[in-house]
Amino acid sequence: MFENLSERLERSFKLLKGQGRITEINVAETLKDVRRALLDADVNFKIAKQFTEEVKEEALGQKILTAVKPSEMMVKIVHDHLTRLMGGENVAINLKGNPTVILIAGLQGSGKTTFSGKLANHLKSKQGKQPLLVAGDVYRPAAINQLKVVGEQVNVPVYTEEGNMNPVKIAKAAIKEAKLKGYNTVIVDTAGRLAIDEEMMKEIAAIKDAVTPHEILFVVDSMTGQDAVNTAKEFNERLDYDGVVLTKLDGDTRGGAALSIRSVVDKPIKYVGTGEKMDALDAFHPNRMADRILGMGDIVSLVEKAQEQYDQDEARKLQKKIAKNQFDFDDFKSQIQQIKKMGNIKDLASMIPGMGKAMKDLDVDDDAFKGLEAIINSMTPDERSNPTLLNGSRRKRIADGSGTTVPEVNRLVKQFDETRKMMKMMTSGKKMQVPKMR
Repeated sequence: MFENLSERLERSFKLLKGQGRITEINVAETLKDVRRALLDADVNFKIAKQFTEEVKEEALGQKILTAVKPSEMMVKIVHDHLTRLMGGENVAINLKGNPTVILIAGLQGSGKTTFSGKLANHLKSKQGKQPLLVAGDVYRPAAINQLKVVGEQVNVPVYTEEGNMNPVKIAKAAIKEAKLKGYNTVIVDTAGRLAIDEEMMKEIAAIKDAVTPHEILFVVDSMTGQDAVNTAKEFNERLDYDGVVLTKLDGDTRGGAALSIRSVVDKPIKYVGTGEKMDALDAFHPNRMADRILGMGDIVSLVEKAQEQYDQDEARKLQKKIAKNQFDFDDFKSQIQQIKKMGNIKDLASMIPGMGKAMKDLDVDDDAFKGLEAIINSMTPDERSNPTLLNGSRRKRIADGSGTTVPEVNRLVKQFDETRKMMKMMTSGKKMQVPKMR
């Protein structure tokens, strides 16, 4: 996401490199390129124009310290303005009320149903909520079944009324059901259309009036660019929703919706969908997104993802095993599975400063660890716990059983040995020995 915009902005800042100071001439040249980059990213023309004018005004008013290069100062100014453009700070959803009622709106195909499941999973796993999903789309074929499948994936119940074509009555009945059975969060998935129409608007407005939701979220496909912004504006005029959800940010999106939507509708982006899996949902932080757009990575989000998978008891047990040199292939496999839970490998790498550009042209398969796990699974319990048993004939058997080759098995065993040595050194406080050059 934002790869093209990031590259264009980086090229723009290079115009200032080697310059001794910021002047009206070199700033104008740089910002002309920045504006083109924003327009190519499908940012609204008026917003791109206003953005560059504000950056120019601030840049020319800056007194550059001798220790700061003009290009570095420009990056800082652009970063601050990008952050403000996208809302300035994270805005959480309103979870007051018992039950909290959350209404999901948007066009057909925007990803409302999938987002509803992701949100239910997010609130259940990270905030301890007991959500109930409500099938309010009574028109689209298989919409109810789709929500049921999503509910099963995240282990959240789904309220349906087969044959009832009145979404207002369904939503009201679902809230009664939630109160009766102790669900403290109700997520109402509503019907979308292929385009905005009056009937649809009246229906969702009627649902809003009937259930008085604590939070209304408008879901928009970020790949539709300025069309998404225009749709968001029309929905907001009728619904006055509380926040925006951008889906499919992991796809081939230019980022214009993320950069424009806050200015147009004056509503915060609250969540972004970053993949197809049910845990691929992130709270939106404007400053972190600005970091990523400018190639600075996003270490804070990376650490948060790691902490979500971090089990203190397991970590203590693992540390003891490492200290006793008992780290084995079962532990190695467990660590691989922890990394996989954090999300797409390429997305994770892009959060490390400088890695986004390096990973751009690399095709990193989500199943990159599948071969390693197959090799470990083909070992006997004794072999996993005692790797010294892995002689030539055993390695041949493991390669045949895992559908790999002996060199691949040898490579994994070597990686495992190096990992175990490094972990042992880290826990014992010893320094790694660097071979002397001869």
